[in-house]
Amino acid sequence: MDTTIEGGFADLVLGAQSVFRAVMEALARPGSVQSIASDALPPAPLAPELGAVALTLCDHDTLVWLDPVLAANEAVVAWLAFHCGAPLTSDIGAAAFALVSDVALLPALDRFGQGTDEYPDRSTTVVLAVGAGTRAVTLKGPGIKDQFSTELPLPGGDFIEQWAENRTRFPRGVDLLLVRSGTVVGLPRTTRISEA
Repeated sequence: MDTTIEGGFADLVLGAQSVFRAVMEALARPGSVQSIASDALPPAPLAPELGAVALTLCDHDTLVWLDPVLAANEAVVAWLAFHCGAPLTSDIGAAAFALVSDVALLPALDRFGQGTDEYPDRSTTVVLAVGAGTRAVTLKGPGIKDQFSTELPLPGGDFIEQWAENRTRFPRGVDLLLVRSGTVVGLPRTTRISEA
């Protein structure tokens, strides 16, 4: 099997529409788990969910930053170039999208593009593949009635503090998509996260 040309959506339009709907629903309802029904099979270590989101959101007009493990993998770089045509950048602050294959490889959130007050849409959307662990958190903000207590596969350490700082930069700041096991969870920059 040629890993460069194989592994994209079997039906490009239906595949992209399905993943796009899941991502938009995830961002509209922060903390909710949305199913990614995708047949994308990118080369490892690019998780299928990361690949599906890249196929859907990235094109020749979007700069993409890859974590060091993904960037060093020739098969992953070739697959993304063939299927998305998105130019890669080593400038983390210039990227429209960042693909991160492991929470251990997630840079500090303030290193990503923050956008500007006039153009907040020029910030980075971080797509992070997460593991099985979860943290009990309470979410508040747009898209959430009152508050929403749930368990999310968030990074450890000072992530919640970093997220609070990210939120204070509104309308600037990054948005986050958490992907794993055929699902996506959206955390727009407007979402407040606290330990439950």
